[in-house]
Amino acid sequence: MSRYVTHAAVPEQIGEILALIREHGPNPWNYLPEVELAAHLSAIRRGRTQAVVALCEDQIVAVVTFEPSDEFHRYQPEGRRIEWQGHIGEAVVHREHRGHGLGSHLLKAAVSRLLQMGLTEIYVERHEENEGSAGMMRKAGFVVIDTFDDPCRRQLGSRRTTVSCYRPHP
Repeated sequence: MSRYVTHAAVPEQIGEILALIREHGPNPWNYLPEVELAAHLSAIRRGRTQAVVALCEDQIVAVVTFEPSDEFHRYQPEGRRIEWQGHIGEAVVHREHRGHGLGSHLLKAAVSRLLQMGLTEIYVERHEENEGSAGMMRKAGFVVIDTFDDPCRRQLGSRRTTVSCYRPHP
């Protein structure tokens, strides 16, 4: 990790982040619709979405985006169903920099920031069969809580989405 510098993304990096996601994010398992991705990243300018990035020689080589959400109420613990949750949006590592723990390191940084914001449940989704993402999420402390049919977003394989959650230990 010593060859990498990590920090919070700034609006001036949105274009570079988008280019990284477009080039190194697509795989048979990822759902990256252009309009939604652009809107998600443009929200960095307004502070709605945040991101942490890893740089190597001044180039962004990994990113994790995150934001407050109200999309996961059905998974919230009893008594917290109306509370906001944290949501991890995108987690992408440049192909040449995979296998160095960057993804899980940035996921942990995003979790830390969401917890500082007072969001005590944090959710992330992936294709059921995306083992690379599954491992990264496990290393960052996420636990699988649901898997469901999702043929509109998942065109290959099982066509199912897996939801994982991070909840701090009491």
